[in-house]
Amino acid sequence: MLSYALRRIALLVPVLIGLSMLVFVIGRLLPGDPVLLAAGPNASGEQVAALRAEFGMDLPIPVQYYRYVSGLLQGDWGRSLMSRGPVLDDLRVYLPATLELVFAAMALAIVVGVLAGLLSAVYRNGWVDYLVRLVSLASISMPRFFLGLLLQLVFAMWLGWAVLGGRFPLMGTPPPVVTGMLTVDCLLAGDIDAFWLALKHLTLPAVAMCLSPLATITRMMRASTLEVLQQDYVMTARALGIPPGKLLFKHVLRNAMSATLTVIGLYFGWLLGGTVLVETVFDWPGIGLYATKSILTQDFMPVMGVVLTIGSLFVFFNLCVDLLYGVINPKVRLQ
Repeated sequence: MLSYALRRIALLVPVLIGLSMLVFVIGRLLPGDPVLLAAGPNASGEQVAALRAEFGMDLPIPVQYYRYVSGLLQGDWGRSLMSRGPVLDDLRVYLPATLELVFAAMALAIVVGVLAGLLSAVYRNGWVDYLVRLVSLASISMPRFFLGLLLQLVFAMWLGWAVLGGRFPLMGTPPPVVTGMLTVDCLLAGDIDAFWLALKHLTLPAVAMCLSPLATITRMMRASTLEVLQQDYVMTARALGIPPGKLLFKHVLRNAMSATLTVIGLYFGWLLGGTVLVETVFDWPGIGLYATKSILTQDFMPVMGVVLTIGSLFVFFNLCVDLLYGVINPKVRLQ
């Protein structure tokens, strides 16, 4: 398992190189001049030229890319044209908010999806099964940005149960920053009131993001459970009189989770790259909203930083899922 993990970590290098090359070339070939936007409409030609030279955008593209990669190896992810600040500092601020949102959405999707898939398989062709399949189909068919607006309209504006947007009240006092995830930092600080405020802001965007992976996990879990329930060892265990609850959660669940883990790993990476719409709708200060603002101003260094971050995390989450196979299925440990 150790050699397998090291091989997967080594594969991260060509993936990031390919991503950086692709995004760098696309960013330089798109129409428009980000330097002119950053300098402003009243800037003189000398000021524009000085700004272009300051950021190295007057050099040939291969030289620019070489300088960028050299900076990456030294921990320098470049500077933003708009804020003039280091991109890495911005990512340290925005990334924890996105991770908090993704973890909350996936926690909801995994818990509800696994249980719903199990119930749907156990009560196959019953009303529970039909209800779960109907809700799953509706969830995966609804665009997330439309669902986010609908949740805001119903639960925030009509019922007043949730918050319209943002991450924390403007007049509130957030906890000291430890992890950057507000809910975790509130618990570490022992501030329960602040925790409930942060959770209230987190609920609607997490629900809007979780429905698509929830539907897929549910359907995958149902199919895997139905297949496991037909295995000989399950029939034997039933004949021996093992209680249904113990059989389901100790034996069937563990074997049915193997195929579902692949979907969970893929969705972790997919949600990281798909937070743009949800974060924009809910004004959630994560890397999706950060990337959107950077794209609108043609500030491509932050965009490249976001792409490389998402690519790294995608590979990392899939590596974690592959290692979990060895925990669930002992046969994998021998490979």
